[in-house]
Amino acid sequence: MRHLLIILSLLISFTIISCKSSTSSSTDNSTTTELYVSVGYSGTILTSSDGITWTERTSGISNYLYEVTYGNGLFVTVGYSGTILTSPDGTTWTERTSGTSKYLLGVTYGNGLFVSVGYLGTILTSPDGTTWTERTSGISYGLYKVTYENGLFVTVGEKGTILYSPDGTTWTER
Repeated sequence: MRHLLIILSLLISFTIISCKSSTSSSTDNSTTTELYVSVGYSGTILTSSDGITWTERTSGISNYLYEVTYGNGLFVTVGYSGTILTSPDGTTWTERTSGTSKYLLGVTYGNGLFVSVGYLGTILTSPDGTTWTERTSGISYGLYKVTYENGLFVTVGEKGTILYSPDGTTWTER
């Protein structure tokens, strides 16, 4: 069973995500492993099992990374110039093709879908974190963050922009 805890650290401008997985053995003993992943400037990716001691990971890029999320057994991080990286374990990262050069500022996972948002109303979706499809937002303002809760994706951006979508593909301005 996976539990997620997302903590936004304003002091160091990193997004930190905690993923806890539990597995049961045949004797019903369970083991728990937590992994915190932090992303930021110049392709920085740091991981920690306890939130105290951090290890730098190789991203293979120099672009700023803005946000990271976890879903369906995969970490996904997004950033400058359409950068998208994925990792099944938080330590080894693979660059993916986003199909855009616009900055991606937010990413979330919900209802079997990854959703990323960014500059000029950019919205991308992916069922697997690997193949991304651009969606129509109907706006030209920057979108900064996106979340999924109670069956609804919600993104916020410049000039008080709020968009929502029940499926991540069709968006309505609020």
